[in-house]
Amino acid sequence: MKWVLVGAIVAATTVGEVLQAKGMRSHGEIRDFRPGSLGRAAAALARNWMITASVVAMAISFFAYLGLLTVAELSFAVPVTAITYAFETVLAKYVLHERVSWLRWAGAALVIGGVALVSL
Repeated sequence: MKWVLVGAIVAATTVGEVLQAKGMRSHGEIRDFRPGSLGRAAAALARNWMITASVVAMAISFFAYLGLLTVAELSFAVPVTAITYAFETVLAKYVLHERVSWLRWAGAALVIGGVALVSL
């Protein structure tokens, strides 16, 4: 059961964060922080399907994480779900078309190695 929850967390978090980045890029930078402007920005973001889908995905991830904590120790749950960083790096490169330096690839590889060690 714990590996099903880990898979759900990893998938939902990865999809949620990529959609969030893509949705915010389509919206543009928020420059006005007065209450009325923030309200308009929130309304515009609520109409953005990528932002809405990212909120749903992150909610799924959150509740799956709560479920994981009921069947696994925190010292397992936190490191093993860090594999999302590696997946997000790959998607940032190929979906978001970001420039990913060799240092970031090395960091993602270190995360993968750490997750492998924790999962033994």
